[in-house]
Amino acid sequence: MSKLFKKAREQFNLKLPFVVYCKPNSDKIISLLQTIDTLFELDSTNESGFVMVSFDNKKRFIIPENQSELIIENTIALDLPFSSNAEVSFDKKDKISFEKLVKSGVEAINNKEFEKVVLSRKEVVKIENFDFELVFSKLVLNYNDALKYCFYHPKIGFWIGATPEQFIKIEDTKLKTVSLAGTQLNSDDEPVVWDKKEIKEQQIVTDYIVNNLELFSNKIEFSKPYTIKAGTLSHIKTTIEAEILDKNSINKIINVLHPTPAVCGFPKQNAKNFILGNENYDREFYSGFLGEWKKDFLTFKENQSDLFVNLRCMKVEDNQAIVYVGCGITKDSIPEKEFEETVNKSMTMKKVL
Repeated sequence: MSKLFKKAREQFNLKLPFVVYCKPNSDKIISLLQTIDTLFELDSTNESGFVMVSFDNKKRFIIPENQSELIIENTIALDLPFSSNAEVSFDKKDKISFEKLVKSGVEAINNKEFEKVVLSRKEVVKIENFDFELVFSKLVLNYNDALKYCFYHPKIGFWIGATPEQFIKIEDTKLKTVSLAGTQLNSDDEPVVWDKKEIKEQQIVTDYIVNNLELFSNKIEFSKPYTIKAGTLSHIKTTIEAEILDKNSINKIINVLHPTPAVCGFPKQNAKNFILGNENYDREFYSGFLGEWKKDFLTFKENQSDLFVNLRCMKVEDNQAIVYVGCGITKDSIPEKEFEETVNKSMTMKKVL
């Protein structure tokens, strides 16, 4: 067992907060091990650390660097053998319920309530003898291009995931973000072809981000949309870069952009109201954001934040894992296909269990 995970297990047994994470395309695993069990509010401190923010932006917490022990290890320490097979299965009641929700979303779009809404559901998977070191190891070995993490706080719970989606990366006054939408299963035999619905869905996200960044920057550059692979799935992606006029406006930018149309919809407030009124469960930290705050813990450079949207994740409690999945809904959405997309996305987490 690695020193890092030995310490993390001790933290867990003592009910002390910690985060263990591995950034995209990195061979380093970083951990912040908080020495007291206080739940620190992000807005009540000016400290660097690792943040965890909910979808509704009401739960905003941080594991502060100045209250934690920092340990960094190489990923080679986690080179454990495993089989990454999982059965494709789902509850028929979940299918009926989610397809009904999608149908309601499409009707609301046709009634001009909003252009797009992102709807989600959760799956409960029974587990025994959950070993977070082994599961984290599987995520590291399977999802090189994602942020892999496990986050524990006795007053929040235990979350683990591998998210492919950057929220924002900030280096002093330089801001980078991405527009990511559309989902297909990878095929080795055929090139990925995107239909009109998926192309439009991704363009809505890009336009929203660029238009809002214009409030804070007069220099914005973005790429043409292109296809990326994340594990067994493909998505449409646009990279966006901006020079921020005032580096003290970072919190304002975050509040304007979060949640983005990629996890909420557009117009944002109308879509968010529909989600909160119709999903019938609390997303908590799913589709919120998380990551390094005000410091790069590998280089120790200050004024660096590296934040990711909390997708492909699950909350582990008692003998079950709650897996969260969602998809973007437009007027062209077909309920059965949208449910199928959520089943495909659920495999990212289920296959490491």
